[in-house]
Amino acid sequence: MPDVAGDASPLTSYDVIIGGTQTVVGGTSAVAPLWAGLITRINAVAGKPMGFLNPKLYAAKTAGHDITQGNNGSFEATVGWDACTGLGSPDGAKVAAALK
Repeated sequence: MPDVAGDASPLTSYDVIIGGTQTVVGGTSAVAPLWAGLITRINAVAGKPMGFLNPKLYAAKTAGHDITQGNNGSFEATVGWDACTGLGSPDGAKVAAALK
């Protein structure tokens, strides 16, 4: 079950250049580095690691953009936490505020 999400569709995800060729990638391979980069930036600004994020993100409940439509083949997105998109995609400022 996901705790958080990001744009995982290979149709709308992230433009990247691999070996000199531009392509679009999605899925966990794109979303995990997105979240890792965001948390690294938050840690750098705070001057310390934020530690285990889950309790803080779940307590805030609004650290992301709630995804209410779509599915992952097994589960449907709904309002609030769901087994498809977890707490949603990141809103960097809200995530940073939730982790303080």
